[in-house]
Amino acid sequence: MESAQIEKKYSIWIWILSIAIPVVVAVLFSVNLHDLGYNVKPLTFLPPIYATINGITAVLLVWAVRAIKKGNQSLHERLIKICIGCSVAFLAMYVAYHMTSVETKFGGEGALRYLYFFILITHILLSIIIIPFVLVTFVRGIAGAYQRHKKLARITYPMWLYVAVTGVIVYLMIAPYYVH
Repeated sequence: MESAQIEKKYSIWIWILSIAIPVVVAVLFSVNLHDLGYNVKPLTFLPPIYATINGITAVLLVWAVRAIKKGNQSLHERLIKICIGCSVAFLAMYVAYHMTSVETKFGGEGALRYLYFFILITHILLSIIIIPFVLVTFVRGIAGAYQRHKKLARITYPMWLYVAVTGVIVYLMIAPYYVH
């Protein structure tokens, strides 16, 4: 199958996922199982785990770029697939935590408070924007449209890396305020 056909085949799924993921996360984020009367244990152990997954994603993204620059396409592809898997795992844990736990408020003050919210807001916005970028870049790569893949990857990579790194930073900044 030609690369254009492969891209077209996946384009509807890219659109569906790019819209559905943020909508479903927003809906589930606003649902707390305790408020609905369910007696579930808060999953307070998850934030350091999903923050670590963000850190691992960042390291693997850098490694993937180094691999492709050295011509190791198979390692690059495997690492990117792992990064996508890490992102899915992060998302599942993030939603599970917020569905079972009390909202954590950032307690910092002054300039630190403004810095935290700047990082948090840019992290959230880019985490939504990055979804179609990652999916289209990935499909172009597996379809063999390497020039188009490379062109888009130059935009996707720094955004994805920013989301992964700022996920860790947000966790480190809010960690002292978690209720256990």
